[in-house]
Amino acid sequence: METMSTAEKTPATIEGTALPTFDPSKAAAEFRSAAEKGVEQSKEVFAKFKAGSDDAQKALEASFETARAVGSDVSLKTIAVLRANTEAALSHFEALVAVKSPSEFVELQTAFVRRQVETAAEQAKEFQAVTTKAVEDVSKPIKSAFEKALKELKAA
Repeated sequence: METMSTAEKTPATIEGTALPTFDPSKAAAEFRSAAEKGVEQSKEVFAKFKAGSDDAQKALEASFETARAVGSDVSLKTIAVLRANTEAALSHFEALVAVKSPSEFVELQTAFVRRQVETAAEQAKEFQAVTTKAVEDVSKPIKSAFEKALKELKAA
């Protein structure tokens, strides 16, 4: 049996094994097809990203608008508290000016301090309620957008 040298072997067969032939036209078609799929997928991803960023922008705008409105509410509440405290202090000062004895002074001062502590506790509760509502109102658009994005991700 005669063996062929390596130089005598044909490219189509090496030791009895057939090599695949390379067809450039098929490779170009495969490459074009892969590129087109990549472009389509990129367009889809970009469209989803754009829609998501539009939603995020709308949520932020709604949050900023709500924050502005809520800020006004908190400011008005602060002004009302300051006004009430100032009026109470002025009223107390007027009562102290009319005091005729040290015992009357102590009695007025004790009553005033007690009322101020009670008022401060009530005002703190009111501020807590206002600020809690403010935080909920401001975060609601962003929370809704986030939940929507999560739902869309799960669906995809």
